[in-house]
Amino acid sequence: MSNRKQELHLLCVGGARPNFMKLAPLLRALRADSRFHPLLVHTGQHYDHQMSGAFFRDLGLPDPDFYLGVGSGSHAQQTAEILKSFEPVVLDSRPDAVLVVGDVNSTLGCALVAAKLCVPVIHVEAGLRSFDRTMPEEINRVLTDAIADLLLVSEPSGLANLQREGVDLARARLVGNLMIDSLRRHREQAREQRMAKHLGLAPGSYGVVTLHRPANVDAPESLQGILAALLTIAADLPLVFPVHPRTRAKLPPAGALDGARLRLLDPLSYIEFLSLMADAAAVFTDSGGIQEETTVLGIPCFTLRDNTERPVTVEQGTNVLAGTTKDSILAAWREHGLRRPGARTPDLWDGESAQRCVRAITQRYLQDG
Repeated sequence: MSNRKQELHLLCVGGARPNFMKLAPLLRALRADSRFHPLLVHTGQHYDHQMSGAFFRDLGLPDPDFYLGVGSGSHAQQTAEILKSFEPVVLDSRPDAVLVVGDVNSTLGCALVAAKLCVPVIHVEAGLRSFDRTMPEEINRVLTDAIADLLLVSEPSGLANLQREGVDLARARLVGNLMIDSLRRHREQAREQRMAKHLGLAPGSYGVVTLHRPANVDAPESLQGILAALLTIAADLPLVFPVHPRTRAKLPPAGALDGARLRLLDPLSYIEFLSLMADAAAVFTDSGGIQEETTVLGIPCFTLRDNTERPVTVEQGTNVLAGTTKDSILAAWREHGLRRPGARTPDLWDGESAQRCVRAITQRYLQDG
């Protein structure tokens, strides 16, 4: 690449909880190298303290250098606010590159601003595909990859997908999974938290539920079917459900669900949730990151979706696609239960992904790369 630099000024963008779990190890690695000058931008896409503020404390992240405060809204409204708010930051700070993570609206919005200002875009977690264009995240992933200059990939399927889409793989690097860097760094701290004990639960005696995707929680019929399946499973395995704020607003009236077998909790911090998940017998989720974390923890994961952009968690890990209907979820539970033979940790999910990211960025942009 021409115009290589001696030092690199980076804007690193996060907007939602999973972004910060990936940015924390990467920022730590970048700041350990004097050639890098990373600044942290928090778009404010998640603005609840437990959904982002507490994560900064848990993950050892510094206060953001820029906080955009975009808040919630429709996808169009939120993305428009990100575009309007991020452009002045890029114009004022004049970065050498903008680094975005994952697949949220902040990822696409900030990548668009950078690309239109001719600032190279680095996309962490590039190439993941669910092949479901009804998912807003899929649109964000495809478009961000199309305008990214450097694509940092977490699993082999990402490279295959990018190649299929005509991306020059000279711009892509398989670096592993930053989410797992954070998990491995904080696993012992999470174990000491003993969230199960605080909730009066024995390790291995309960399941954990998370639910937040619009397709699952916004359509009353879909949500009703999922909840019916979970209540049936809870008769066999007590379930604990830390409720995402947007999901809480869609649930039946207080008291209709919460009980001895299905307990609703307020959102947990990163360390609290990792502690609760690490001691669980099984997890029921529609989250992409939790599919990855359960694979490394060796915990059976039932993904409440018909597809996944993280196929390695099914091929090598502990993940089962359970669908989104009562019948499909219960069929998956009956077939697989708590058994997970032959699961293994995917290659490069070893806690060293941040170092590989730094090497890839160095090779792409610095003079001695």
